[in-house]
Amino acid sequence: MTRIGRTQRPALSDTRALRFRAAWLYFRQGLTQGAIADELGVSRATVIRLLEEARRRGEVQIWIQPTPEELQALTRQLRASYGLEDVIITPGEGTPEETAADVGAALGQYLSGAIADGMTVGTGWGRTLDAALATFRPEPRESVRVVSLLGGRLEAQAMNPVDFSWQIAAALGAECLLFLAPLIVDSAETRHRLMADCGLDAIPKAAEKLDLAVVSCGDIGPEGSSFSRDFLPPGVLDRLIADGAICDMLCQFLDAEGHPVKNDIAERVMSVDLDLVARAGHVVLASGGRARAPAIRAALLRLNCHTLITDEAAARALVDLPAPKR
Repeated sequence: MTRIGRTQRPALSDTRALRFRAAWLYFRQGLTQGAIADELGVSRATVIRLLEEARRRGEVQIWIQPTPEELQALTRQLRASYGLEDVIITPGEGTPEETAADVGAALGQYLSGAIADGMTVGTGWGRTLDAALATFRPEPRESVRVVSLLGGRLEAQAMNPVDFSWQIAAALGAECLLFLAPLIVDSAETRHRLMADCGLDAIPKAAEKLDLAVVSCGDIGPEGSSFSRDFLPPGVLDRLIADGAICDMLCQFLDAEGHPVKNDIAERVMSVDLDLVARAGHVVLASGGRARAPAIRAALLRLNCHTLITDEAAARALVDLPAPKR
């Protein structure tokens, strides 16, 4: 019988099993990268790539516990100021992309344990919510329904509201109710006909019974990064800003105190009204970044959120803003 040595091992560096073995040996057994390379019969460079890929896919998650004392103080301040049940703060300050990834990772871990059997879950969209998919690892649930709270893009994109909804549903083994319509249509009449004649009225009806709503928000100022900017007709964004809008949530626009800002596309947006979202049994807002703090404050006031997931830079900026009037 011919013995196959390690140098003759087939190339398995892209397999999930090998990533898991490398991650287990490194993070749990404490082996060096060189020792893992010898054990698995691959190069040290391959081991490095396996570990990086495992982290990217959310197969390895690193959490620093307990929360540093200064973050605990921020948590207490935000809970008291906004009447929040829970605040989760990721440490540090990064680029918008890094912040979305960090806050999204915290959201994914939170949702993995928050969704229970029998729940109806409403979902928004955004980079932060999309990033949550990397760490969303729930157990299969019974009789869960996921409801997309807004329409999306007609063209294929890397990120789309309906895609996020069905990926959440797929991970749970849940039913998914998709908002299969463009985010903005050409007239109020078109919106009415789509809702009344095409079955889309099932979306707001389902949203009346949300146990959990998961949303994000964007800032729409001159330097804002809200994705709705790409959907707005020419001139609309400038008028919104001139009228005091600072926050976009489900393509609905709010001023600094969380009040709706009237605009000429409000009747053309295919999304669930924020009044319905605010009545959910539990509302989770996930958004971060120092520049977004005023928008986050507006969203918290508008929805009376229960849980805020954000980053340290946004949290510090939030506590420096005027406390909400009660």
